[in-house]
Amino acid sequence: MYQQAAWDITLLLSLFIIFVFLFVFARSDKKVDYTGIQKKGYFIRNIWFILVCLSLLTTSLFTLKQLPYHRAAAKGTPVDVDVTAMQFGFEISKDTFKVGDYIAFHVTSKDVNHGFGLYDDKMNIVAQTQAMPQYTNTVYYQFTKPGTYSILCLEYCGAAHHIMKREIIVNE
Repeated sequence: MYQQAAWDITLLLSLFIIFVFLFVFARSDKKVDYTGIQKKGYFIRNIWFILVCLSLLTTSLFTLKQLPYHRAAAKGTPVDVDVTAMQFGFEISKDTFKVGDYIAFHVTSKDVNHGFGLYDDKMNIVAQTQAMPQYTNTVYYQFTKPGTYSILCLEYCGAAHHIMKREIIVNE
């Protein structure tokens, strides 16, 4: 049903474009002074350019404020947890926590680039960063619900990438 509708719409739009091209081609032999139209077109183009720039600037200002690259608003000192990614698993210094624990995951890699994706029990991503050799990224997260959280690799790292998983338990 949807494919048929898409085909019909594509066909109609294609025919319309062909008609416009044929119409312009048929009238192209007439000489017309376009100076007035050209001035109006340049004016409209300048206004359009300003509107597009203002909308992009406004959109950027509103969306960049919401980037998640800041520390979670938690009280106290975070619990430091070292995470080392390697083909095809994760070494983690601590994997059992309590609700309310504020964690600083220090993530690195032994071999190639990996991704560190922390997922809740419904497989919604709650934190993520890149795991790179000879570099440590720190991602902060405060556990607010008990459950089993999963760490999955977000960067294709080889043939067994799909089995690269580690679990974290969060208790009441």
